[in-house]
This record gives sequence, C-alpha cells and structure tokens, in this order.
Amino acid sequence: MLKRLDEFKIGETGLIKKVEGEGRLRRRLFDMGVTPGATVYLRKKAPLGDPIEVTIRGYELTLRKSEACLVVLEVKGDQ
Repeated sequence: MLKRLDEFKIGETGLIKKVEGEGRLRRRLFDMGVTPGATVYLRKKAPLGDPIEVTIRGYELTLRKSEACLVVLEVKGDQ
C-alpha cells in the first residue's frame, strides 16, 4: 500500500518508492538522504502535524509537512 509521508501515523515504517517535486527542493531532500530505497520510521509529529520527525539512514530528521507530502512510501508490515 502506498502512502505519502505526511499521511503516516506515529510508529509507522515505510520504504521510499519515489520523491516528487522539482529543482532545489528535490535536491535538498536527496541531500538529506531522502532517496528511493531508504527506510523511514515516523517518530514524532507536532500537535498540528507540522513539522514531523523521522528516523532515516540511522539519524533523526525533521521535515516540514510541505516536504513530507512529496515523499511516497510503501507501508511495511501489518500497519
């Protein structure tokens, strides 16, 4: 099942299938390690859902909701 990162619930894990967007924003996500094939675990969400904190490639990363909606993942497990 495919979902965007901004739709994930706390504790969900997924495998990045594609990163949308263009130009600098896409390049910035790639530079932070948000690339197809990486596993992402949603750790925390701010009270209004922006920003979110994820674990990716062994480190914690905070993303804005506008960035998270560009990341399409395949949900792992029975979640």
